[in-house]
Amino acid sequence: RETSRANLTRMNTSAASPAAHDAARQAVEVVETYLRLHMIPDPDAARAYCDPAIEIRFTGNRLMHDPAEATQFNKARYKWVKKKFGPTHVVADATEDETVVYQTGTLYGEWLDGTPFEGNRYVDRYHVKRGKIVKMEVWNDSAEWLLVRAGLAKL
Repeated sequence: RETSRANLTRMNTSAASPAAHDAARQAVEVVETYLRLHMIPDPDAARAYCDPAIEIRFTGNRLMHDPAEATQFNKARYKWVKKKFGPTHVVADATEDETVVYQTGTLYGEWLDGTPFEGNRYVDRYHVKRGKIVKMEVWNDSAEWLLVRAGLAKL
């Protein structure tokens, strides 16, 4: 929570209207709550923070339309996975109609064979409109790490 407040404070609050600041704060709350629920994993509870027409672009440009699809994808790649939150950033010019939020950090967990991992960087971009996530885009280092494990790449 402190990280989010720090990034909201760094948002140009002198130029931002009180409404923009409130929209940014609400969008961060929506995104971080969604992520906590999604990483339990509890896609049903996470869905409450999503617009019914949500578009989720997962790693590899995989298109999904429900948090449960992302949960299923994760189950096929990881024995278990969690996110260690880093900074949450709000793009300037936040409004109630649209706020763009970036949530960054690292993944940790176990690959399907039980090998533990940590420090796997991720960046998630969210478009929040009127308190609901309408678009989510996910990038992380997992594919690169899997290539290294398969002997096809070096770090």
